Amino acid sequence: MRHRKDGRQFGRNTSHRRAMFRNLAANLVNHERIVITDAKAKEVRRVTERLITKAKRLGPVAHTPHDQLDATGRAKRLAVARNLGGFLPRWGVERDGTKRDLIEKVMVDLTRRFAERPGGYTRIIKLGARKGDGAQMSVIEFVDAPPVVPDVAEGDDAGAGEPVASEETAAAAATSEAPADDGEGGDDAASSDGDDDGPAEDETATEDASDKA
Repeated sequence: MRHRKDGRQFGRNTSHRRAMFRNLAANLVNHERIVITDAKAKEVRRVTERLITKAKRLGPVAHTPHDQLDATGRAKRLAVARNLGGFLPRWGVERDGTKRDLIEKVMVDLTRRFAERPGGYTRIIKLGARKGDGAQMSVIEFVDAPPVVPDVAEGDDAGAGEPVASEETAAAAATSEAPADDGEGGDDAASSDGDDDGPAEDETATEDASDKA
């Protein structure tokens, strides 16, 4: 008989396993993208998506301000918030050290973002084997999570700015070399000027005639 076959045990007892899923789900809700083993990602997906579905079943009551709800709506919202609190810690910590109310994020933010999506709020992207023990690693993230901007992009932007700087330098160098070119092509420069260069043209023509003579 298939007893104790539902879900992965991870070599932990029940309390340790629940605590692990609780912390992983909190990190996923808080940061919206985490890197864990493939087996843990599949189990955390079950926990996180069910929490979002429970909050979505409230409808607009989930994200309506508390002072705008009637007694029935407040009671329903409180019951769901307590239910989510059994699988998710109340507070999370952002990267800058500030606290974030994870229950409110699920009920207010995530329910709005996934209001028209009938399940499937996360995706799992396989990364391959981990160095050392060879465990298969994956990225689990929300489907509408903001894209990751790698550090390489900053180098690309810096490299993209280099040709612009080189063009400006070349233009400045060409401007500085312009007087030297006028000496070699004086006739062209004289013809492009206005009437002030007329005497200069006459003198040049007189010198050319004398040279030919």
